[in-house]
Amino acid sequence: MGSQIAMVCALAGYSTSLVDLSDELLDGARDALQSRMDRDVSRGRRARDDVDRAMERLRLSTDRATAVSECDFVIEAAAESLEVKRRIFEDLDRETPRRTILATNSSNIVSSQLADSTTRPDRVLNLHFFNPALVMECVEVVPHDGTAETVVDTSMELVRSLGKSGVRLRREIPGFVANRILGAIRREALELHDAGVADVEDIDRAARTALRHPMGPFELMDLVGIDVVHLIRLAEFEQTGDEGALPHPAVRRLYEAGHFGRKTGRGWYTYDDS
Repeated sequence: MGSQIAMVCALAGYSTSLVDLSDELLDGARDALQSRMDRDVSRGRRARDDVDRAMERLRLSTDRATAVSECDFVIEAAAESLEVKRRIFEDLDRETPRRTILATNSSNIVSSQLADSTTRPDRVLNLHFFNPALVMECVEVVPHDGTAETVVDTSMELVRSLGKSGVRLRREIPGFVANRILGAIRREALELHDAGVADVEDIDRAARTALRHPMGPFELMDLVGIDVVHLIRLAEFEQTGDEGALPHPAVRRLYEAGHFGRKTGRGWYTYDDS
């Protein structure tokens, strides 16, 4: 998510820094982005000159403090862990200029839980992109009660300048709008499967052919990552205390077995040469 969000910004003309923990991770991100851009060019979706200029605007670094020292806007896309995100926001508060807006890409950890780890809670909010960020049009802009209106307006304008469609929430709630709707579909799909009403393939087929979804709920879980789905549910439970938010037992079993979907070659489906 982080690398694709960075590429979206670079393609829109912004000088952009992509920060990660190691050169190895950054090299992998660069290779994946270059491969995707080359594919888009070969299919006529993008112009070669636009891609080349965007890649020139994209700087990769493990030195976050230097990378953000003159930044106007930071979008954090780390793991769905409140502890990790609070530590990052505390560091960013020291490393960035006072004008800088600090946004989290989290879909489930609301920014009010991060804002008080900074000395600028009025400049903190959620800016939630959807996966894959290079393709998906929607970005949810979610302020907390203390977010300044000017920060929300600036964030909406940034989203528009990226060629995305901003969805502005009037108050924060874990999962926001799209993922709460998606979560309801996912829960029902899991219950249908558990009850033996239909198998995974047919439930996905119904979502694609009857509801015109681009992929079914089980396919989508495999794409997003079973680990991500599991951690998002845990994060919502931690915020709400609602046991109904806990991961479904079938999702937990896949998670504990290390079957995270496409990234591991197995989730609800098996991904191999056949």
